[in-house]
Amino acid sequence: MLFESGYFALFLASFLAATVVPFSSEALLSGMLVADYNLYWCLGLATLGNWLGGMSSYGIGWLGKTAWIEKYLKIKHTQIEKTKKLVKGKELWIAFFCWLPGVGDVIAVILGLLKVNIWLSAIGMLIGKLLRYIVWALITLQVIDLF
Repeated sequence: MLFESGYFALFLASFLAATVVPFSSEALLSGMLVADYNLYWCLGLATLGNWLGGMSSYGIGWLGKTAWIEKYLKIKHTQIEKTKKLVKGKELWIAFFCWLPGVGDVIAVILGLLKVNIWLSAIGMLIGKLLRYIVWALITLQVIDLF
């Protein structure tokens, strides 16, 4: 079922939307729901794709070096350490907001760069992205019911 072109396109669009590539998956999700694609498959694949895209952004951050931030962005090592301490213990909640348009990708990269707990980041990111698509799907279905 995943390789049916519509579902695969949704998965791919959702993945790209969670990276630094400027792309939106919500319109495709809405279109598929209007076309009567299975709600649960759509939610599952959109969430999975978006989550994997977000985790790839986390991975890109993980590969980065804080020395680069110090050198190119002129941020002092003490400020980086202060940020690490501030984030510690809040990874799950911070990662939850990776669904936000624009800043979510940056949040994921920063979490990776700070080398915070990958499991807490992954869980927070997954929950946030799932809830985002559930809310979007519910809004879409309500609009469909109006017509």
